[in-house]
Amino acid sequence: MLTRWKLTAAAGNFPMALDETDQRLFVGCRRPARLLALNTVSGEVVANLKACGDSEDLFYDSTNREVYLSGGDGCISIFDATAPNSYNELHLIATPSGSRTSLFTQTNRTLYVAVPHRGSQKAEILIFKATPKL
Repeated sequence: MLTRWKLTAAAGNFPMALDETDQRLFVGCRRPARLLALNTVSGEVVANLKACGDSEDLFYDSTNREVYLSGGDGCISIFDATAPNSYNELHLIATPSGSRTSLFTQTNRTLYVAVPHRGSQKAEILIFKATPKL
């Protein structure tokens, strides 16, 4: 083991994504629902943002410099990485409860979110296309 970083700002850490260029590790936490950004050199938490609850998947779009977090509480949190230590929530998109499993493809810049069959909610795949920043 090289080192160990203790997360004290939140617990229940689950998904992670990496911004290799700016040396940032994004961590989705469930208690409380947060997105943490850590400096991969020092382990310092450089951002601590409110996020969709029951986080499951987390992706970094290096083209748009955005972070996508899908959560089972029925939403997708999208954050703008304006600088290595500066992040802002851009959007909170509502999804059916339990829609937490997702996949982002960098090549076609699309986020796919799986909606499970629950009660009258039919199973389906939601498709979100990332639009280029102007």
